[in-house]
Amino acid sequence: MASTVPEASKCSSVFLGKTGLTVSNLCLGTMTFGKSPFGFLQGNIDEETSCQLIDRFEDWGGYFIDTADFYGPKLSESIVGNWLQKKDRERFVIATKVRFSIDPSDPNKVGLSRRHITRAVEESLGRLQTDFIDLYQTHLWDNAVPLEETLRTLNDLVRCGKVRYLGACNLSGWQLQKWIQVQEKLGLEPVVSLQQHYSLKERASEWEAFQVCKGNGLGVLPWSPLSGGLLAGKVSRDKPPETGRLAEAAQTGGHNDGAPDWKKLQADEQLWNILDVTKRIAAKHGKSQAQVAIRWLLQKDIVASVIIGARTVQQLDSNMAVATGWALTPEEMAELDKVSQPDKPYPYSMADMFMGDRVNPFNPPLTL
Repeated sequence: MASTVPEASKCSSVFLGKTGLTVSNLCLGTMTFGKSPFGFLQGNIDEETSCQLIDRFEDWGGYFIDTADFYGPKLSESIVGNWLQKKDRERFVIATKVRFSIDPSDPNKVGLSRRHITRAVEESLGRLQTDFIDLYQTHLWDNAVPLEETLRTLNDLVRCGKVRYLGACNLSGWQLQKWIQVQEKLGLEPVVSLQQHYSLKERASEWEAFQVCKGNGLGVLPWSPLSGGLLAGKVSRDKPPETGRLAEAAQTGGHNDGAPDWKKLQADEQLWNILDVTKRIAAKHGKSQAQVAIRWLLQKDIVASVIIGARTVQQLDSNMAVATGWALTPEEMAELDKVSQPDKPYPYSMADMFMGDRVNPFNPPLTL
């Protein structure tokens, strides 16, 4: 039986961007519930184990749960919905997503068209067994559909009460800025959050996408905070991983954002430098390297809630232990920032060359 979680160790509540909605500062990601949509992702979780994980997440004071129609496919939403029937629905913030195909036989059940969104939201509501979705997110951009069509449809969902807030996932800076410009021009419900791959190993979104978030009051929801397990401290340069996404990628030669190419990682000096620093800081605090990596994200001012996943209650307990009760020092944050800083590509590098004396206290630059 899992131990009782002390009140002082439970999740804190934070506002989701500039909205009045609060979420737990750690969010339970449910991509592994049911059957994985990705061949490289090991550790699929049955319904009984999934419900045990959500129960334990609740013990830790967590009440923000993230799923998607694509996860399972469909099974993740169904598992969350079955669990939710035994609870007070109003105590939880449920987020799901739309965009990917979950029925390849139907050419219209994909993308961000009015046809697909209006059907997908009804099906998600049915699987979740609820009459509203707290945060409805576009899972990816859709080049095939005019943005106005997508945003007017999402606006209708909020106006009729099926959805409370709108979020986006996996967007570039220009895509997010265009969304905001169109919503303002048409007077539509705003996007309030951006769910993005963000970690000590993946910081490219800081260049533009997160600047847009900061300038417009969006909360960032990092996914894969350990970069597919890479930052958990369980791998070394000379020993390929034996389990999980990284092991699958190493064995098959496949890779993507959630499971990077192992051969390239072996030659990545910055990665091993990051792990050296997180190992030293972890030892100082009596924490794990994974906890240090997640805590670094929690202390970023643009981050509202960090999305974590787990296959066992023990893994979940370890991740949840970063929620509150301890913090990295400003010096440690600066050291982690420095060791993980990606090379600045053009035009950011050129701008830095000529920005030295252009400091105006009445017009401060956006910083992360």
